[in-house]
Amino acid sequence: MNYSLGIDFGTSGARAIVIDQHDSVLAEESCALSEMSPAERTGHWQNTLWELIGGISADVRSHLKAIAINGTSSTILLCSADGTPLYPPQMYNDTCDPASLELLATLAPAGHPVLSASSSLAKLLGMSRSVDMAPVRYLMHQADWLAGLLHGRWGLSDEHNSLKLGYDPAMTVACCPKDIGRSSSIAAYPDWFQQPPLNQLLPLLPQVLKPGSRIATIQAHLVDRFGIPSECQICAGTTDSIAAFIASGADQPGMAVTSLGSTLVLKLLSPTRIDQADYGIYSHRFGNYWLVGGASNTGGAVLQSFFSTAELVELSQQIDPSQPSPLNYYPLLKPGERFPLNDPHMQPRLTPRPEDPAEFLQGLLESLARIEAQGYHLLQAHGAPSLQTVYTAGGGAQNSVWQTIRQRHLQVPVYAAQHQQAAYGSARLAAQGSPL
Repeated sequence: MNYSLGIDFGTSGARAIVIDQHDSVLAEESCALSEMSPAERTGHWQNTLWELIGGISADVRSHLKAIAINGTSSTILLCSADGTPLYPPQMYNDTCDPASLELLATLAPAGHPVLSASSSLAKLLGMSRSVDMAPVRYLMHQADWLAGLLHGRWGLSDEHNSLKLGYDPAMTVACCPKDIGRSSSIAAYPDWFQQPPLNQLLPLLPQVLKPGSRIATIQAHLVDRFGIPSECQICAGTTDSIAAFIASGADQPGMAVTSLGSTLVLKLLSPTRIDQADYGIYSHRFGNYWLVGGASNTGGAVLQSFFSTAELVELSQQIDPSQPSPLNYYPLLKPGERFPLNDPHMQPRLTPRPEDPAEFLQGLLESLARIEAQGYHLLQAHGAPSLQTVYTAGGGAQNSVWQTIRQRHLQVPVYAAQHQQAAYGSARLAAQGSPL
């Protein structure tokens, strides 16, 4: 029996799913990621990782052959030589200071995905100008660091997480585990990294592997602790939204996945690569295609700031989704938007607020659907194929009223993905070794 474990660290929770060789789910565990101070984050992530693995039955753990982890895009850590985080992580929605972004704009090509205040490279450049970098040996993404806890090797990442760090997926060099070494990492990044001050940061950047690549077997102390086979391979991971795309099974150009989690993330499968940083558009390699998309700061977290889960269910039942709402909001928890409008200073727009909470909720759902449609129209305007079908992942996929509203705005069939959990996509990635 060959079982594969996928672990998802999203914006508000973490989940583990184990599948067998037929992609059937055998076990599932979840943990909430509660509010915590920045200094507490990595310790909480580590404890959550052990809790998820430990929650899987010993019998299932004894047949694990591969593990892959996804994390939030552009969440970064600066670590010492032994992988210890030296400073609190910079989260996916944190931004660098304006001066650092202006400096980066003089170094990177116009339209590059790093030219966003929330990109991994922008945050690294900003931190390098504000903290002591002398003890720093590695920059790692959330998924990289968590996987490193399992295999014990540092300075390794995957194509998907590294895109907003400046890695160019068109420069991929085939790599197998025996080739993994720091010397090959220099070739993974474009020539413009040779300019100061980026050339001083280049030694800190990870070697980039294809998602799903086998890195190393699980560490011996974890074999003893969890009863996992010593030959279990730890794989290069991916981002949470791409794991959700893999889970959906979408595999043809024009198919898209909208992840309705704490944030709103769009991914459209395209034969053409599109990078337009001015609009927050970027492309990940995905097999023989490209995943073109963007990530908005709006999403389910805004809904949860106003309504409990029970209220969302009850009030949704009071909405007639065939009747458009006149309310036009731009729901954000705090100033700043990434896509489809790339404006780090954009202000939330949440007024006027009607007295009827169901009317207010419909206004929010309509506005989120409008932003989603605007995002897909923008992707197509820049060369992506016509939208054919949208699959939905994340907690919002359970809301049938919202699905009807979204379909009215998108004008294409909208379905809940058969498998909606990003952890399932990571499990498939571990089992198959690469997307598609």
